[in-house]
Amino acid sequence: AFFWLVSLLLASLIWFVSVHLSDREDAKLQYGLLVFGAAVSVLLQEAFRFAYFKLLKKADEGLATISEDGRSPISLRQMAYVSGLSFGIISGVFSVINILADSIGPGVVGIHGDSPYYFITSAFLTMALVLLHTFWGVIFFDACEKRRYWCLGLVVASHLLTSGLVSLSP
Repeated sequence: AFFWLVSLLLASLIWFVSVHLSDREDAKLQYGLLVFGAAVSVLLQEAFRFAYFKLLKKADEGLATISEDGRSPISLRQMAYVSGLSFGIISGVFSVINILADSIGPGVVGIHGDSPYYFITSAFLTMALVLLHTFWGVIFFDACEKRRYWCLGLVVASHLLTSGLVSLSP
């Protein structure tokens, strides 16, 4: 989760600087910068997922060295699952916090023609993203271990596509 938070911090800094260096009155440019920020965030998340894989690989070698039977007590699949789940949970926490922040204030959801199912839909979408991060973590670690670069590309492309779908909503 720490690696995901650091990637989010770096992506936020890049987006913040790019917005402040651009024309704030140009709505089309600001929308483009929002899409750019999402893409940078995804690429940084995947770069940090790779860095975390490398760190865990080193730790796994160290654990195998000090164990009695010469094998690591934790398998790569377990580490991949835990890593993906932690990326997903921290991503979900941030999503839910943003939804809850929207709920603070006067009014009732759906009173101005919005969907009354806003919160339940947001909860299901957050749950889906947690599961996706878990799957992406498992596939990513397996692809790194077996040097299947097309699987790495598939993970990055599907993550970019999923994040890009957010830009379609009004």
